[in-house]
Amino acid sequence: MPTPHATRTAVPENTTVPQSTEPKPAVPATPRHVPLAEQTRDGLVESIHYGSLIAVGPDGETLLEAGEPDAAFYPRSSLKPLQAVAMVRAGLQLPANLLALTAASHSGAAMHLDGAARILEMHGLDKSALENSTDLPYGTAEREEWLRAGGKPTQLAQNCSGKHASMAATCVINGWPVQGYLHPEHPLQMLVRDTITELTGEDAAAVSTDGCGTPLFAHSLHGMARAYGRLAAAHTNGAEGQVARAMRAFPEMVAGEGRDVTAIMRTVPGLLAKDGFEGLQLIGLRNGTGVAIKISDGGDRARMPVTVRVLEALGLDGGQLAALASPPVLGGGHPVGVLRAANFLASY
Repeated sequence: MPTPHATRTAVPENTTVPQSTEPKPAVPATPRHVPLAEQTRDGLVESIHYGSLIAVGPDGETLLEAGEPDAAFYPRSSLKPLQAVAMVRAGLQLPANLLALTAASHSGAAMHLDGAARILEMHGLDKSALENSTDLPYGTAEREEWLRAGGKPTQLAQNCSGKHASMAATCVINGWPVQGYLHPEHPLQMLVRDTITELTGEDAAAVSTDGCGTPLFAHSLHGMARAYGRLAAAHTNGAEGQVARAMRAFPEMVAGEGRDVTAIMRTVPGLLAKDGFEGLQLIGLRNGTGVAIKISDGGDRARMPVTVRVLEALGLDGGQLAALASPPVLGGGHPVGVLRAANFLASY
């Protein structure tokens, strides 16, 4: 007896089979990424990370680029500072450390969890107002400590809880429904979408849902670099300036101790940095220059060597960034190679 998978319906000869008139979905074009980083072991290149990047000057001119920086992608958590700008425009007023936490993918240290709880408390809310996904703390040390204490995944421990606490708080401030604040048609999310469109200078190419549940808007690296340049150069009295000033003052709230985003903001005065899942790094410089980097395989380790190479090309002191640039590759506990930026700036 044939299996169900092998059965077929016979079509009589000379019978015309109707063809579907529905348009076939477009197949997304694969971005033309180029090698951005390579890992060597005793002089041999053993791994290559592809990607795209761009640096945009304060007047909008392209300072350098590689790959396909105009292709649409999902910025993931690098959208958080722009989401924070939208909330400040809607009346959110927080101490600078808590505003930095609003723009954070935090490690889950006590200061982060206490900060998110404090944002809720300030607006008459508690953790039941949060609608983000549950997770363990993101930081390695923080996660191990959490697990040793018997902790389970919670919404407060999830790395986006500062943003979500502020989203719920912004709803209270404006008289919007707190429940359902993640719906794409909620007034808050419509404001966020419009703010991101304004700052990037382009409409979203697609819309999805981020890992934490927030509406996620696809933009180009070009647009995101433009937005970070605007954020970094903004006057401190406006919403953009308030967010930038908070991130600069409290880089440990934006990420956490031992995280490269916190380290690079401490190392370079005035620099703004925010990472994102799937190999994203956004940088804003005080003069209005913006940098956007996407590692195509989604891996995390290539972000910083590529970022440092770009910053060196833009005139920053490479010596002060050396500790972040090239982590050693070990063999038997001894350095035998390096993870380094590829020669993607050869044409500049």
